[in-house]
Amino acid sequence: MLKILTEASGSLISAYLIHAIKQSGESAVASDISLNCYAKYLADDFILMPLTNDPNLWSKIEESLIDYEINAVIPSLDETLLGWAERKEYFAKKDINVFVSNPEVIKIFQDKWLTYQFFKENDIPTPKTSLEQDFSLIKPRLGRGSIGVFIASEDIDMYGNISQEFIEGIEYTIDVFCDKKSHPVYIVPRKRINVKDGKSTAGVVVDSPKIIDYVKKICEITHFVGPINIQCIETSDGEIKFIEINPRIAGGMALGFAATENWVKLMVDHFIKGKELEPKEVKYGLKMMRYYSEVFTTE
Repeated sequence: MLKILTEASGSLISAYLIHAIKQSGESAVASDISLNCYAKYLADDFILMPLTNDPNLWSKIEESLIDYEINAVIPSLDETLLGWAERKEYFAKKDINVFVSNPEVIKIFQDKWLTYQFFKENDIPTPKTSLEQDFSLIKPRLGRGSIGVFIASEDIDMYGNISQEFIEGIEYTIDVFCDKKSHPVYIVPRKRINVKDGKSTAGVVVDSPKIIDYVKKICEITHFVGPINIQCIETSDGEIKFIEINPRIAGGMALGFAATENWVKLMVDHFIKGKELEPKEVKYGLKMMRYYSEVFTTE
């Protein structure tokens, strides 16, 4: 049985990943910067993580990985994603598998300006974007989710920000699982029905050949590894505008798992055991809704 580490396990949407690890027959090790974390009681074990601004962050993480005999890591925290990618080969020599794309890929898609340039250079439709205040929608260049995104009604300091053409339409997140060669084993578009703080709380899987074809093109151009998610908007006239790519597992990906199969098992089978993958039929029309659940403890 492998010990698989998850990050930021205190998130309200992290439980599905812990359950997926256990359902795959492996041992789930949750982690968070707080001991007051519900995941500690759902997982098989728990690691208290240092703050991301700790000067000894990575030496402390390495020590924990060794102490807890971790075999694999599924990075999900934007603040540490590049660090995991940069150390992927180092940890592999210690028999710790990190399921993440290469650093060059992470650097592009964690930067909204570089992402925009990638889309433009490769003829992927995307909203007009600028480093100046040319558009009303303001986003942090290195931001995540909906944090720091707003409509500007007056001049602002654009340092560290981008401005973007505001696009109205139907929001989609596409869950993608790529193999070692960046071939997309699964492409699962899901329409976002309800969104809270940038996270999907309800959605439905849809069959969109246009979106799927664009995603195939994106995966041919660059090299992704494992689970990633891509966001786009379909306008009222049927145009697709790609917004961003998150080269990591995502909170709403529970629906992608349910519509196909357990992607944790895919990661173990393909990246660790070297098995070839045969995709199953995607369950289009499958809907997901989320709710709060409680954990009780006397600790």
